[in-house]
Amino acid sequence: PLASVTVPRFHLDMPSSNITSITEFVVLGFPGLQPGYNGPVSALMFFVFLAIIAGNSFILILVSKERCLQKPSYLIYCNLAISDIAFATTTLPKMIARYWAEAKTVSFTACFLQMFLVHFLGSVNSVLLMIMALDRYVAICNPLRYHVFIKNSTILALCGLAWLICLFLMALLVYQAVSLPYCSSNVIVQCYCDHIGITRLACENVKEVQLTAFIVAMTILLCPLAFIIFSYISIIISVFKIADSEGRYKTFSTCSPQLFIIGLYYLPRCFVYIANNINLTISTDFRILMIMLYSLFPPMVNPLIYCFRTKEIKDTLVRRWKIRKVGTVAGIPVKFWIRK
Repeated sequence: PLASVTVPRFHLDMPSSNITSITEFVVLGFPGLQPGYNGPVSALMFFVFLAIIAGNSFILILVSKERCLQKPSYLIYCNLAISDIAFATTTLPKMIARYWAEAKTVSFTACFLQMFLVHFLGSVNSVLLMIMALDRYVAICNPLRYHVFIKNSTILALCGLAWLICLFLMALLVYQAVSLPYCSSNVIVQCYCDHIGITRLACENVKEVQLTAFIVAMTILLCPLAFIIFSYISIIISVFKIADSEGRYKTFSTCSPQLFIIGLYYLPRCFVYIANNINLTISTDFRILMIMLYSLFPPMVNPLIYCFRTKEIKDTLVRRWKIRKVGTVAGIPVKFWIRK
């Protein structure tokens, strides 16, 4: 379905100057995708959108209603779920409209707003994964002090700090980008508005702006990644010290899916950022496909990996099902059984 094509460039009949003359951008999407595949692609994106919203919303509702689940680790999952829902809502509806109704254009302001939200939420996810690794590190490597160091108030403070720091950093990057003059091409070779795609369209040298963005991106990615690697190495060492083979298997089975998602989140991101800054030549469609994969696959499977595989949530769902079943058979309202 993907063919090699020349990316069109749309120009406005205005002289190049320091004043932005572009009022809207054209989101190109996959440049090599043939029109006949627009329907299946939009349907796939719609399914992904529903899966992300349904799975993460379910986690938020379940944790909010069950006191036994209102613990540090599940509070982190809830923050991650909020971020994933916001990211899907920010990007996917416009992507679906792009292929479903050929709605390619987006206003200048809306494009920069989307750019801010995309990078802000991606940065928040990176820091949340670090907080999650901290939670697992203390729980496995220092279990006797877990309830001393890791409390609900501590986790909420750390998560709040993550949102605030990322908000400030991304606002700075967006301010730099929006201050540039845009008076030439208005085609963004991407499925949504992102920093690299937009700043490449500026009418002046943007090396300083892109270098600042690269430094911030590497800091927000590599610092949490370094701590995550350290924490999981420590966890693996602690696991090997467990004499019981069943205990080792249980711990590894808990951590391995998280490591998979962490690897999928960080490694392609770092590759794309580095490739763009060292001018490494890669296929445009392949680059966009990688971005879509690491942007949308983790939010879709996070509820399955972080929550539905945990024993506490399984037990909670089974208990609620039994209560509902018994209440229905006995003719007693389910709410009565839940209160009891």
